[in-house]
Amino acid sequence: MSLQIPRPIDPSLHPLVTGNYRIATPAIEELYELVTRCLRYRIMGALIYGPSRIGKTRAIEYVRLLLARNHPRMTSYHARCEHKPRHAEGPFFANLLEAVGDQDPNAGSNPAKRLRLALRIREAAARAGSGTVLLFGDEAQRYNDNEYEWLRDVHDALDRQQIKLFTFLVGQQELLAQKTAMQLAGKTQIVARLMVEELAFYGIRNAKDVATCLSGYDETAYPERSEWSFTRFYVPQAFDAGYRLVNDADALWDAFETAHHKASLPGTLEIPMESFARAVEILLKDSELRDCPGYCPEPALWAHAVRHSGYVQSRHAIGRVLVAAAL
Repeated sequence: MSLQIPRPIDPSLHPLVTGNYRIATPAIEELYELVTRCLRYRIMGALIYGPSRIGKTRAIEYVRLLLARNHPRMTSYHARCEHKPRHAEGPFFANLLEAVGDQDPNAGSNPAKRLRLALRIREAAARAGSGTVLLFGDEAQRYNDNEYEWLRDVHDALDRQQIKLFTFLVGQQELLAQKTAMQLAGKTQIVARLMVEELAFYGIRNAKDVATCLSGYDETAYPERSEWSFTRFYVPQAFDAGYRLVNDADALWDAFETAHHKASLPGTLEIPMESFARAVEILLKDSELRDCPGYCPEPALWAHAVRHSGYVQSRHAIGRVLVAAAL
């Protein structure tokens, strides 16, 4: 029985249990390529838009981890743009100060907050040894014109101090409409600084995408540089006998497709990363008890994992929100 096989770490500390891991999807790989292209060509701003709950926040976290590994001298921040009843300067700068790690983001006047934000970023850039800083604004469709102007002011203030701030605005489809509205209103200075490039973000769209993601579980080791891939950690006997999750790409896609049609969900199937990851986690945890040489999950177990992944429930919830918004 695989539970009796010694593991290199306490199973309760594994990233699959803690949730502290990220798997690349084709859309995340495109986002990373966009970021590196902007850095290479000195394009200071881009917007990334896509449906709600499709995996954009996870994508930001993955890209930041990759940047930290491949470009350790660059500093990156993840600011979660808050919903605010009124768009005031104080809360805007307090939100950014919190993102850059300020100890007391709400303290001081608005001019003091502006100065402190530039100071914190400058200090971090000096520690890292590079004048390149990246800011990911999550749910950026919540910004209004004034907040985009203030963000442009931050760019200008840092530029005067020889620090290049690259801004990646990530949010829902409204972002694209905001860009169009600014272009029509002649606010080209904001578009030219913050919204030059565009990327439509998407979920997992077909069995090939599923295979790309499942390969991540088969190939990612924890502890790092050990022989214990995520898949092997849970089904070591099956893994050592040749089983790989990627072999089941079609089975997992079929299970999601069946659930999608059975629930009469509108549109074509596009799996959010959150639902996908939960389905794989359920499958691996349930397979641990069944592990043996030659083990291969039954299609019914994939169907069970998809049923409990939250995919159908989250799609129904989004549908209800859209209906309510339309009323």
